[in-house]
Amino acid sequence: MFNPSREQVRQFFCDAWKKHQERRPLVGAEVTAADIAARHPEYHALLADSAGAVDREWTPEGGQTNPFLHLSLHLAIHEQVSIDQPRASVPPTRRYGRAWTRTMLNTSSSNVWARQSGAPSVRAARWMPTPIWKPSGGGSAGLDVGGS
Repeated sequence: MFNPSREQVRQFFCDAWKKHQERRPLVGAEVTAADIAARHPEYHALLADSAGAVDREWTPEGGQTNPFLHLSLHLAIHEQVSIDQPRASVPPTRRYGRAWTRTMLNTSSSNVWARQSGAPSVRAARWMPTPIWKPSGGGSAGLDVGGS
């Protein structure tokens, strides 16, 4: 199983962003990482300064959000969607919007925080809320996100 260090994860995002900025070819997960970073302009300066970003600390006690945790959760959610895990968590088209993504990020963040606080391991079924896809007006799929 792939288990990079904190520094490796941070360097990965910085390198992907740099390659994207320089219009160099991206490979594998770099494509997704650069796309996620592009949607977060608030992190662009940080990603451009890999030397400062790799060693910096962000603490909840200081009211700070770790941007690399945020980007990593986006990447994890993207990967889970790509393999349909948990099953049926996204519509068959595999398209999801901001509300769905925000719900997944919030749930994932809460689970990471709980785990770091000594909570027992999170089962896959509880990792994300259970989205229930049902037809809405006009025959298109609608989303009802239930908590678990």
